[in-house]
Amino acid sequence: MLITADTVVAGTGLLRPGWIDVEGDLLRGVGAGDPRRPADLELGAVTVLPGFVDFHRRHGSTTTVASLVSARPAELLAQVRALTEQVRSGVVAGIHLEGPWLAPERCGAHELLALRDPDPAELNQVLAAGGGSIRMVTLAPERTGGLAAIRRIVDAGAVAAVGHTEATYAQTRAAVDAGATVATHLFNAMRPLHHREPGPVLALMEDPRVTLELITDGVHLHPALYRDVSRSVGPDRVALMTDAMAAAGMAGGAYTLGSLAVDVVGGVARVAGTDTIAGSTATMDRVFRYAVTHSGLPRDEALLAAVRQSSVNPARALGLPAAGLAVGGAADLVVLDAQLTVTGVLHRGSWVTQPPRWPGYRTARPRSGRPHRQRANRTVIPPRKAGGRS
Repeated sequence: MLITADTVVAGTGLLRPGWIDVEGDLLRGVGAGDPRRPADLELGAVTVLPGFVDFHRRHGSTTTVASLVSARPAELLAQVRALTEQVRSGVVAGIHLEGPWLAPERCGAHELLALRDPDPAELNQVLAAGGGSIRMVTLAPERTGGLAAIRRIVDAGAVAAVGHTEATYAQTRAAVDAGATVATHLFNAMRPLHHREPGPVLALMEDPRVTLELITDGVHLHPALYRDVSRSVGPDRVALMTDAMAAAGMAGGAYTLGSLAVDVVGGVARVAGTDTIAGSTATMDRVFRYAVTHSGLPRDEALLAAVRQSSVNPARALGLPAAGLAVGGAADLVVLDAQLTVTGVLHRGSWVTQPPRWPGYRTARPRSGRPHRQRANRTVIPPRKAGGRS
């Protein structure tokens, strides 16, 4: 299936016009200008970009890492085993453990009584239960045994991340030296910057080995901080994320996050009866639009930056196959209209959401000339934090 569009963002450059050649579940070619043969599908005045790395496939996330909140030992093992089956079946790309080895002072929407120090025996048992499916573990490095846990996580082939932490600047530097390479939602649930004790934020920002997650949903982070961090660390170290919980894309009302009751009012999720933010209700397309709108960059530069931050960088940080529209890569792409609203999602060569038909739209046909039948692709929502990662 050969697709053309007025704008294609391949990951590192803009192609205007651009074309994408899909064969099965892979990309056979990507280029600018006129394609090598007549197009099967002419999308016209849209922007096509790589699939997002997060959650909610119909909102453009073609790669999902499912997050689990802090839980007691037996419950944590049961959850990991359940999600491991979904990793093996290809529903999700991996598991993220956000806790339970977090700081009580920065627990956020995690159950306080479920937090604990990382015990080596428990960590080994959890990693074994995952059978290689645990992609990332977020922990507070200042907890007793925290640095040893980071080294064990990295030795197991997973990514160690610093988050929900009261760590000092020096403790955070030690965590990175031990192997931590991701900052879980920078600023949120972290000791704040102080002129005499910079804390974790500055330590994570200034080390080029660390990818910085930012929740650009308009609630968790002021847009000035998004702009400043992006300018300070460059195009390759910011990863956008939703931190989405079960209310993402849903109406307001009562929900749960782990064992905690959550109220969603005006699109903002908070632990019931408190002012504590309990994850996000954002979907990845909303996070992407917010980043483009508030980047402070010219439109084309903003698009390029947001694509790297929503696809290329998070995939690299998580050790996943390279994201981006490149020959030999997965046929995962998102179609956006002029308002950057998702109008089409292609996952592994099949349309999850097919772009609307308009003048110039042509249906793909095989070389035999017989009509091409698009395979149905059922979206499966896995158990999760509930939260999507980027």
